[in-house]
Amino acid sequence: MGRIHLLFKKEEIDEEKMKNHVAVVFDVLLATSTITAGLHFGAKEVIPVHQGEEALKVAKGRKQDSFLLVGEYKGKTIDGFHAPQPLSLKDVVRGKSIILSTTNGTVAVRKASTANQVYICSLLNGRAVAERILEKHREETIILICSGMDGSFSIEDFYGAGYLLDCFSEGGQQVWELTDAAQAALLFYQGNRHRSEEILQKSTVGQRILGRGSETELSFVAQCGVLSIIPYFDGRSIQVS
Repeated sequence: MGRIHLLFKKEEIDEEKMKNHVAVVFDVLLATSTITAGLHFGAKEVIPVHQGEEALKVAKGRKQDSFLLVGEYKGKTIDGFHAPQPLSLKDVVRGKSIILSTTNGTVAVRKASTANQVYICSLLNGRAVAERILEKHREETIILICSGMDGSFSIEDFYGAGYLLDCFSEGGQQVWELTDAAQAALLFYQGNRHRSEEILQKSTVGQRILGRGSETELSFVAQCGVLSIIPYFDGRSIQVS
């Protein structure tokens, strides 16, 4: 029987220990939700970078209409970039490469890249990701990575991980052994199963989003299992599996 581990923040990622395992990255507010929705809305790919300067280097030499610079640093949109909010990108991403820089989520994706497979997960696509992992990785060790916020725990990522774990357990058969951290996430989700929007609203990042008047964005990413997109990181860009 395989095992499922859970990391509470990106700073806990040990790149050496990721090898030979499957990683699932969560940054529900907002990077992994933006990646999932952007690909659903027709983006060609998402290229995750560490910061804005790297994004500009990646963009250099590309045709102007072939990419979109999207990013934030510590919650503020980077000058000259689009805000990393799914609905605001809906009408401008089709056929383009999104070059995405975020404080937590894209950093976590890059740090997890030594894993055998890196999936991008949010509430939007948690069920689809769960089904793919059940299909392809039943005997493997799974590491759930909550990106967190500037080195701190994020309740929304913990909730998202719990949702994924709940999707695994729906058939009643226990496929993996859960660590205590993973078990805690599952129990937290199960105790708050129909409160996704409330949980996101009460989170630190959720409060910032509401303060910017982006209630619609938050409501959108709080939907569970509405998209069938399964994004994965191939070491260079995130594409649809």
